[in-house]
Amino acid sequence: MKNEELNVIVIVMDSLRQDHVSYYNGEKRVFDGVPFAKTPNLDKLALDGITFKNAYPSGLPTIPQRTELMTGQFTLPYKAWSPLNASDLTLAAFLKRRGYLTSLVSDTYHMLKPGYNFYSYLDYWEFVRGQEFDQHGLPPPKNRNPNDYSNENIRKDPSWMALINKFLSNIDEFRDEREEDWFPCKVFSRGADLLSDKRDKKLFLWVDSFDPHEPWEHPHSFDAPYRDPDIKPRIILPKGGEARLWASEDEVNDVRALYAGEVSFVDSCFGRFYAALKEGGFLDNSIVVMLADHGHPLADHGKFLKGGDRLYNELIRIPFMITVPQDVRSELGIKRKTFTELIAVPDIFPTLLDMLGLPEDAIPLAGKSFLPVLQGEAGGRPYVITGYHEAPDRCVRDSHYSYISRPAGQPDELYDLNEDPKEAHNLIDERPDEARRLASPLKGIWSLSPPKYVKGIQGKYELYRNYG
Repeated sequence: MKNEELNVIVIVMDSLRQDHVSYYNGEKRVFDGVPFAKTPNLDKLALDGITFKNAYPSGLPTIPQRTELMTGQFTLPYKAWSPLNASDLTLAAFLKRRGYLTSLVSDTYHMLKPGYNFYSYLDYWEFVRGQEFDQHGLPPPKNRNPNDYSNENIRKDPSWMALINKFLSNIDEFRDEREEDWFPCKVFSRGADLLSDKRDKKLFLWVDSFDPHEPWEHPHSFDAPYRDPDIKPRIILPKGGEARLWASEDEVNDVRALYAGEVSFVDSCFGRFYAALKEGGFLDNSIVVMLADHGHPLADHGKFLKGGDRLYNELIRIPFMITVPQDVRSELGIKRKTFTELIAVPDIFPTLLDMLGLPEDAIPLAGKSFLPVLQGEAGGRPYVITGYHEAPDRCVRDSHYSYISRPAGQPDELYDLNEDPKEAHNLIDERPDEARRLASPLKGIWSLSPPKYVKGIQGKYELYRNYG
């Protein structure tokens, strides 16, 4: 088979931490008494393919990341959370011109809102409704009691309870142990059906699961390895900010366990899709990519939920796997299965084009193909830069250190990722030369933020005199 005849299949799982994919961590424990999630199906994909340990997003979170994945362009620092526009050419657009049938199955409702245009250049797309706060079910829920999903402190916040009520209304008719009711099961089952229906086509398929994004509710049997499923309340939507202000230590650990259960359930649903890939022969005639858009803070540094100030491993280091048919792997000279070199999400698009024998199509892209890395000819990116367009904080990291630039009045941070993977000991005053080296790129355009942060950004240049 010629490379340009290969199918391209991209799988995205929202908010999946790298350390909760068991291939990456074996039997280690992430928190006292709470094991990592078990992910036997993702592990099979990893064993069949190639894995990267140092893959990172650039612009965060959901929409900026999918924009980077599908356009091969950086959103940070140019573009906030916003729709694709007419000038944004996507991977689907490039492949459609090369004769691919282009398709998407997803419950990630943000990118399928009117005007967001992520369905542009797609021949077929299917939207699974009702995820998170999608305007689908109307509150209040009839069959679920919001008090079973919130503690006393959460109930003091009407706005947070409104969100919980909205989600519970969307899942009000779901039966807890009927797996086919739940979102990831629908997404991956419909993705598998599409594989079967389009087996005779040259296919680009994008399967995008919003889970394991919060709220973390799923068939309760998947909690069994991590928590007692009868414990109430099930705090499926933890509050942001300092966890100690609204949750006890036991509640914090229970929320972490719910996340592990959610990951385990998503992995089980993915297993159906993975079986369809194998049984349909797609691993022999397709490039298959699996990644998360980002991870998720579980109060590792005191806070739950994503945020511009939480640029640590638990948020920004993502699982990334790619499978290539064995004959194509041999032809391309790919011998290793595990890589520690740094890559950024915008690099995925040009790499796919390079593997398909279409490097000329990748010339307009800002991302850089890492096929030479796979071939052992180059060392990946020297560093990656990550952050929220809307926030002043920036993270610059290489294979050894992570430097976090904070707004004026807050100390910057430096961590030795080899000696301190939990990023617990700030070395900013002990290793100023390393801080200065990694801070250097932020003197330019990478540090730009929206107007409300201009004053803070100007103030930060005082910090750069110390470390830049």
